[in-house]
Amino acid sequence: MTVWLLIAALAVSTALVKAAGPVLLGGRSLPPRWAGVVRLLPPVLLAALVVTSTLADGARLQVDASTAGVAVAAVVIWRRGPLLLAVLVAVGVTAVLRAVG
Repeated sequence: MTVWLLIAALAVSTALVKAAGPVLLGGRSLPPRWAGVVRLLPPVLLAALVVTSTLADGARLQVDASTAGVAVAAVVIWRRGPLLLAVLVAVGVTAVLRAVG
């Protein structure tokens, strides 16, 4: 029962946080500076998740085959390659390095 109460509390708090923006703004639009910040949040948060999941292993820095795979994928994307190609190259590089090492 405690788990369901926790889930309900989290659902209510999530709804309140999501509703806070429109309620506090009251129909006004964001200033241009803040609109730019809000536009940049999703890619920055995604990059932070990728970096921490690739390089973090508990409390220490971990550089292994997956790090090389992500680096190669970043180069493919930087060179304007398709996303599917970047994922496939990253998987291939990671698999080869894990098989060799």
